[in-house]
Amino acid sequence: MVSGARSITGSLKCEAVDRSRVDGIGLDLHVPRVTTIGRLARRFGLSRSTLLYYDSIDLLEPSSRTDKGYRVYTEEDAERLDQICRYRRAGIPLEDIKQLLDSSGGRLVEILERRLDDLNGEIQRFQEQQRLIVGLLENQGQLSRVRIMNRERWLSLLAASGFGEEEMHRWHAEFERAAPKKHREFLELLCFSDREIRSIRARSRAWGRRLAKRAAE
Repeated sequence: MVSGARSITGSLKCEAVDRSRVDGIGLDLHVPRVTTIGRLARRFGLSRSTLLYYDSIDLLEPSSRTDKGYRVYTEEDAERLDQICRYRRAGIPLEDIKQLLDSSGGRLVEILERRLDDLNGEIQRFQEQQRLIVGLLENQGQLSRVRIMNRERWLSLLAASGFGEEEMHRWHAEFERAAPKKHREFLELLCFSDREIRSIRARSRAWGRRLAKRAAE
């Protein structure tokens, strides 16, 4: 990465220099391959806003800018982004990725082991949620008995089981994805109003899309 963006004049109509056109005419063949933020984003299947965010947190800064202030990325920047994407697919937080890329120490094993521990915990929680959902779907009697439980008692039960706010959102998102009709019936049994049920199910679907997008990154 080059700090203190230097100026590049001219447009970026081409991403790479054609060596066959510069051989033998005295031009520097080591001109770095450059690209725009939009092209770099498309190359990695990311949104432009993602790269802007990475720049704002100093995770992936452009090597330079044009006279008009447009970001310019080199192949070295692309290689760094490739590493970022690989670590993100492993579920490593951006803050840890920045430390990995910017430090010369061997923290990779430590961070990967911590991520593995987190995954094991998440898998265990998902398995517990899965068993609970399956039980609710298969045991109509259990669903009927929920009528004596109001929403406050249900939320207290989930909290006592170790469900934080995010886990509760995940639970509803998975329930809505796996069995939307049963999810609606379950919310009715907890005496939520029609308006509240529509709101909860809409949030659950939004959470489901967000989780799917996060898993794909």
